[in-house]
Amino acid sequence: MRIIFEKGKQRKFIDLVMLELGCPSLRELINRGIAVDYSSLKNYHTERRCLPENLFKDLCKISGINGDEIIFRKLGDFWGQSKGGRKSRK
Repeated sequence: MRIIFEKGKQRKFIDLVMLELGCPSLRELINRGIAVDYSSLKNYHTERRCLPENLFKDLCKISGINGDEIIFRKLGDFWGQSKGGRKSRK
């Protein structure tokens, strides 16, 4: 599943996680045990991609943030795949 935030809130969430952990940069966040490539984390930070649910839960757990207080919407497992399939046929 994917987690979708309001515009600008995903970046604020990742910044809050970095603040709670005392990380000065995204690269340092990866060194703290996040199993995500730097380019993917950068895409999540700039809101080009939606966060996966397991990454959202990991970030909440590591930083001690209560995920229930954050407003977000869950998207299905196959969200975006049908549109991508139609575009590749053309």
